[in-house]
Amino acid sequence: MDLQLPVENLANYKSAPQRARVGTESWGAINLFCPSCSSARLNPTPKNHAAIDYYCNSCRSPFQLKSRSKAFGTKIVDAAYSEMKRAILEDRTPNLFVLHYDMEQWSVRNVILIPHFAFSLSAIECRPPLSAMARRAGWIGCNILLSRIPQDAQIRIISDGVPIHPRDVRRAYQRLRPLESLRIEKRGWTLDVLRVVQGLGKVEFSLRDVYAHASTLKKIYPLNEHVHDKIRQQLQVLRDLRIIEFLGNGRYRISA
Repeated sequence: MDLQLPVENLANYKSAPQRARVGTESWGAINLFCPSCSSARLNPTPKNHAAIDYYCNSCRSPFQLKSRSKAFGTKIVDAAYSEMKRAILEDRTPNLFVLHYDMEQWSVRNVILIPHFAFSLSAIECRPPLSAMARRAGWIGCNILLSRIPQDAQIRIISDGVPIHPRDVRRAYQRLRPLESLRIEKRGWTLDVLRVVQGLGKVEFSLRDVYAHASTLKKIYPLNEHVHDKIRQQLQVLRDLRIIEFLGNGRYRISA
């Protein structure tokens, strides 16, 4: 994998954001691969194709690329809130590559992949409307909250300038892929409980450990009056998907 961003045809673009967009998209077309199947390349979509930058010619999986010159923070600026919300509810969000590049070195430093089945409504934040003086006055965008995405669903493709072997990327993707089988209206709770479990920072954990974060889940689902019951239910779902194992006596283990 070549980490240098291409420079061909960049002289045609005046602004730095335009050059970065063209350079990173061109880099992706050469270097990114499909995590869903064995395809070594992704095909660029036609220009101005909304929300999708690449697709896999083998399995037809769609992908979007977002790039930034700053290191990953807690939020990723995304498109219109209403459009993102609709895409999640209709289960048609693309897989998302988030790319961090070094402007001075003109090279790729980090890339993470968020699978399409890892998005829930709790992971997006509505931004304030644009002011009346803005060109698109009243337009409402959104942020993707990385803190609301399960850790294992932020799959490393490149880490601090070191590429991860495609085999390991695909293994991480396939491990979580059973989430794809859940109906979208139920998947949000499962993802949020999984995020809590992975945030515990230990392989083995107890039901009591997860209960300790019930107030966090209550803030996300304020209308639910039975959060503890919902936690137990979602741990059973994660067990059935083989993402965690039940050890007995209220103890669990995250599956390898």
